[in-house]
Amino acid sequence: MTWKRIMATVAVSVLVFSGCASSGGDQVNAKQMTIGTVQSEIKMGMSAAQVAEALGSPNIVTTDEQRREVWIYDKVSSNRVDTSGSAYGTLIILGGSSRSSSSTSTQKTMTIIIKFDENKMVRDFAYNFTQF
Repeated sequence: MTWKRIMATVAVSVLVFSGCASSGGDQVNAKQMTIGTVQSEIKMGMSAAQVAEALGSPNIVTTDEQRREVWIYDKVSSNRVDTSGSAYGTLIILGGSSRSSSSTSTQKTMTIIIKFDENKMVRDFAYNFTQF
């Protein structure tokens, strides 16, 4: 392996591992919050404490028209991978070089809305996930 290939492999590894780390001050359980987590763990009739244990603290807490709590989780993550390559050739007096680079980025958003009743039990919940 050439030195440039080794450095490229290290750079990609760092990007992949840093993309897996959570960002921001929001503390979520060791599990990463996913749609699967919401589908499997959030149930009608759960208490607010059980929801907080499963998903962590919400980003927004508000009330509806009847003064019942509504929790909103809004998560956004971005991942960008830059790659480049170069070649150089020389022929006695003439020389030539070529460079190429590309960049790939993806963004994911997840919004979860949990509505509680007067007794702070889940009465309804909805979620949306996009990736582009």
